[in-house]
This record gives sequence, C-alpha cells and structure tokens, in this order.
Amino acid sequence: MEWFTADYHLSHSNIIKYVKRPFENVSVMDEVILANLELQVEKDDVLYYLGDLTFKEKIARSFFERFDYLKIHYIIGNHDNNKIIKIARNFCISVSNLKDIKISNRNITLCHYAMRVWNKSHLNSWQFYGHSHGNLDPIGKQYDVGIDSNDFKPLSFEEIENILEKAPNNLNYIPIERRNAIK
Repeated sequence: MEWFTADYHLSHSNIIKYVKRPFENVSVMDEVILANLELQVEKDDVLYYLGDLTFKEKIARSFFERFDYLKIHYIIGNHDNNKIIKIARNFCISVSNLKDIKISNRNITLCHYAMRVWNKSHLNSWQFYGHSHGNLDPIGKQYDVGIDSNDFKPLSFEEIENILEKAPNNLNYIPIERRNAIK
C-alpha cells in the first residue's frame, strides 16, 4: 500500500504555536503523530514523506529506525538540513527535491511545495505537497498531504484518489478533444 504524509516537525515546539496544533507539548505531539503513522502502515508499505521531519539528528535516526519496515521515499523540505538529508539517504529508497511517480495509471508529482503547474498537469496529472500546514487551498488535482490538513495521519493513495476524483480539472488542463484538434 502507498502512503503520503509531510510536515511532522518532530520535537519542534514552535510549530505547536505557529500552526495552532492541539498539543500541550512536543512529547505529546510527537507520540500522537508517530502512533498515528504506526497504526496505519504495515510491513513493506511504501511511504512518500514530503519533507520537514525534524531539526534533530537523533530524532531523525530514531524515526527511520522505528519505521525501518517501510519503503520510504523522502522528498526534501525547507527545514531539512544537510545532516537530516544525510541520515535520510542512509535509510530511504530515494531522497530528492521532486519526484514523479505513477500509481494505478495516475501520474503524480511529489514536492514539498505546492505548484501552479507540474509534469503532465495539462493532462490532469496530480500533485501532492506539504509545507503550507493546511493554509493553502489546492488548485485542480492537487492535495496537501501534510498532517495539519489530515488529522495528524498519513493518507493512503485510495483516500487521496477519492478526494481528487471530485476535484476540478487543473488550470492548464487540455481536454482530449482539444488535444486531438491541435495535432
């Protein structure tokens, strides 16, 4: 199964105030977030993590060791320093700033940041992002996979698919009839 999430900011006390997370302290926040992930995922599931895990090396290493049974693809966020990225490279299948994937014949672009257009967006491909902590509405076939938008839980591909099937077309979408006329 494929899972998507972002913006844990583990052990980052200011994030509680900054985005008004409902936790009394970072210990409670971290344990709720990690327990929610643990309750969802199973051995050999694929996790696409879209950045901003933690500032602390010890916390990053602990996270990757705790979830070593997952196949993790790490998309770098703006709070991921070189030490965190180096740790991620030791544990993850891939580490990149941007990643294009295909699941169930859907083209999906993964980036820590929301985009106006992305690879194949004119064909109604999807884009998943984090960074905005639920403060940026998606445009077209986009979705904020950050935990602040999703009850502090990861989302399965199927959950996002159900949401995006009802979403409007991308701004630059070219319907197939028009594409055929252009040829």
